[in-house]
Amino acid sequence: MATPTMLPRSMPLLHLSKTLVRCPTTVTSSLPRQSPSSFKSIRHFSRTPAVMADIKKKKDELCPQDGPDIIYPYFDMTWRGPVLDANNKPTKEIKDQSGRINFEIWNADVHGTCKNFKMLCTGEAGYGYKGSKFHRVIPEFMLQGGDFTRGNGTGGKPAPFTDGIGDKFADENFKHKHTQPGLLSMANAGPHTNGSQFFITTVVTGWLDNKHVVFGKVRDQESMNIVKAIEATGSNTGKVAYEKPPTIVDCGVNYE
Repeated sequence: MATPTMLPRSMPLLHLSKTLVRCPTTVTSSLPRQSPSSFKSIRHFSRTPAVMADIKKKKDELCPQDGPDIIYPYFDMTWRGPVLDANNKPTKEIKDQSGRINFEIWNADVHGTCKNFKMLCTGEAGYGYKGSKFHRVIPEFMLQGGDFTRGNGTGGKPAPFTDGIGDKFADENFKHKHTQPGLLSMANAGPHTNGSQFFITTVVTGWLDNKHVVFGKVRDQESMNIVKAIEATGSNTGKVAYEKPPTIVDCGVNYE
């Protein structure tokens, strides 16, 4: 897989699509779905080489495991979009909808990343996912969210315990791979640049293996039906096609 050519710092943002696209802060651009000189990626913004070097020094283990081996967070979602049929295919009926996405995250394997996600779900950090939206939705690829500071894929921040550099923390491990739809994985801007942004896959995305930390999955079929319904609100560029974007109106953890 070819490495993308570095672009000038004057164009710092990574516009999320199935192909890697660099674009200015205030301009949205897109390329064909398949670009031979680029690769599919989940990125949100870039870092200077000096900051990247500092972040890499933080690759040590984030924290000892606390809590159970598996944690069960949830998102209560609202959105406007197509109603799905019995086969989870979009119909022509468009309406306001709501539903819950239940997750399981693998605290025993990726405990620092899971603790970060849990704290942002419960709000115990003093901030978190509640009220934020999925800012990029690409059918047959993924839903991306977690930017609760800017809402456009250039912001967000981790829970304070992570002891990262500024608003980023290290890749914990790549034990789990992108082998199925419904996986929960960290969005990033390159190695060791995790924050609060995440994505939920809707297909197998093996090209992201060893680049993004997989730390959980959608827990049940009812939740996956919600994911598929939200997927239907997206577009090839990632822009949500309806005026009411998918929004996390509440979130937390189910203790079992």
